Amino acid sequence: MREIAVIGAGVMGLATARALSRAGRDVVVYEQFEPGHARGSSHGRSRIVRLAYAEPQWVRLAQEALAGWRELETEAAEQLLELNGLIEIVTDLGESSATALEACGVAWQRLDRDEVERRFPLRLPPGTFGVLQPEAGIVRADRAIAAFARGIDVRYGTRVSSLTELDAACIVVTAGAWVNDLVKPPLPVRVTRETVCYFRPADARPMPAFVSIGPRTGGIRLYALADPVHGIKAAVHHGGPEVDPNETGKPDAVLIDAITAWIGEHVLLADPRPIEAQTCLYTSTADESFVLERRGRIVVGSACSGHGFKFAPAIGARLAALAIEAVSA
Repeated sequence: MREIAVIGAGVMGLATARALSRAGRDVVVYEQFEPGHARGSSHGRSRIVRLAYAEPQWVRLAQEALAGWRELETEAAEQLLELNGLIEIVTDLGESSATALEACGVAWQRLDRDEVERRFPLRLPPGTFGVLQPEAGIVRADRAIAAFARGIDVRYGTRVSSLTELDAACIVVTAGAWVNDLVKPPLPVRVTRETVCYFRPADARPMPAFVSIGPRTGGIRLYALADPVHGIKAAVHHGGPEVDPNETGKPDAVLIDAITAWIGEHVLLADPRPIEAQTCLYTSTADESFVLERRGRIVVGSACSGHGFKFAPAIGARLAALAIEAVSA
């Protein structure tokens, strides 16, 4: 019998397994697909890291996670973070995260349109300004996944259809979009297929992460971040249709057009059309919160709602603590 089994080798499962291994626990991870697969929610070269949230509890969790990323970066002896800042493009300061950042002692700056365009390779629409949170940018997602997995017993290509298949004192379910195939009663989540586009900017200066917030976008939240290969990665947050994760799908043409129009408004591009478009899955709760709970010997970590990757070191530590509690009960 293994002490702890983790189902799912996405960023949350691997972060949990690393925390357990560092605590001296016997842990094995089962993953239904092969390394580097694009069927779930953790693939790709980059993800946003930021402290900018409108609620102080999220800011504090992001601070904890950022410390965890720095620790992982040191142990991996390679660069995982590229912190060129995050800019919230708003029409009113109340649309931004400034109040919550200030409450948590996080530095931020208000930049007028001309200042943003002088300092960064961005163009702001008339009537908007930028709120800059300097300690933000990207985590190199593929490198981070590899760093979390280093030294961990990961069984790739091994699908777990039922928790009864596993002989372990505790089972941690971090199965992403497949969580309700394993967990009963099911979690109140919906799975959507999101579209991501890549662009090549004409300006070679470092690209900050940036996001449009407020009524100017009609309630649609669009965001972009640096991509190590093409330059820019961009998407609509929660723009995709609800899907069955077992079925493959293509990028949504309507979303590609919306993302392309938005990027063209904010960045001078070398090519006006996307260099590439991909998909990823969101598994979301209604309020975009996370599910982190223990049900006896079963621990569930799920519903990271399209914004969870940046929190992986902190969430992995919490799930590991729940697993140790389950083993000790």
